[in-house]
Amino acid sequence: MTNTAQPLQDGHLDWLEAESIHIIREVVAECEKPALLFSGGKDSVVLLALARKAFQLQGRELNLPFPLVHIDTGHNYPEVIAFRDQQVAKLNATLIVGHVEDSINKGTVVLRKETDSRNAAQAVTLLETIEEHGFSALMGGARRDEEKARAKERIFSLRDEFGQWDPKAQRPELWSLYNAKLHKGENMRVFPISNWTELDIWQYIAREKLELPSIYYAHQREVVRKKGLLVPVTAITPKAANDSSEVLSVRFRTVGDISCTCPVASTAATALEIIQETAVVEISERSATRLDDQVSEAAMEQRKKQGYF
Repeated sequence: MTNTAQPLQDGHLDWLEAESIHIIREVVAECEKPALLFSGGKDSVVLLALARKAFQLQGRELNLPFPLVHIDTGHNYPEVIAFRDQQVAKLNATLIVGHVEDSINKGTVVLRKETDSRNAAQAVTLLETIEEHGFSALMGGARRDEEKARAKERIFSLRDEFGQWDPKAQRPELWSLYNAKLHKGENMRVFPISNWTELDIWQYIAREKLELPSIYYAHQREVVRKKGLLVPVTAITPKAANDSSEVLSVRFRTVGDISCTCPVASTAATALEIIQETAVVEISERSATRLDDQVSEAAMEQRKKQGYF
């Protein structure tokens, strides 16, 4: 049978790329001490690729004008951490890692039990890392299509002296003009790929031939079906006595804390195959993969008000 499927148009990627590069350059021009969040996840990979384009001068070695920052929960998939370190070494970039484990040890983060999700606890470690290094602005790979609270947020998102986000105190961004003015103690979170979608991200990955951690592509993994999700069987999320597990072909749409990040059933082994899947999917990646976002519809917004990225 002849494949009559029409290729997806990607001309809009040039516009998105140009907008994001403009935003990244604005951050460096306007903010005293910026940094870029890099976890090794697909969105941060795209963001770093855009930053490289923003500051790569022909015939000169790339020298990013800011460090990379990762808030490490200690419960990350090992493939992602290995990829993170590999990419940082390739760029000869500066990587600053804030460890949630350090916050636990000094008592600023308290968990009920060792296997609790550390996803929300990242907010405390993030604020401590910002204070320790004096960052005035952090660029991150959040997108508006991910979740309802994300959709409310401006590209330049002001955080108060307590690191909190107030959705009613957002600054206007008419004609793509950004106000980065800060009072003492305030911080700016900036989202250069706010206007991208999951499909845009994968089209850009395919077009630019960007490397990703292997778990983004189809692989065999033991999982347990819970709450409509495929919970991976790991040392942090072990199989309970009454659980029935199975080995499925899965891939991760998003990566994060093992305790709350689940894969989806898939046989897509290339970026182009994932694009085909993503083009017809009807549920957002966070809704399809995050256990902690299913607590309530306001879960993400509440965490953001507490300092979460």
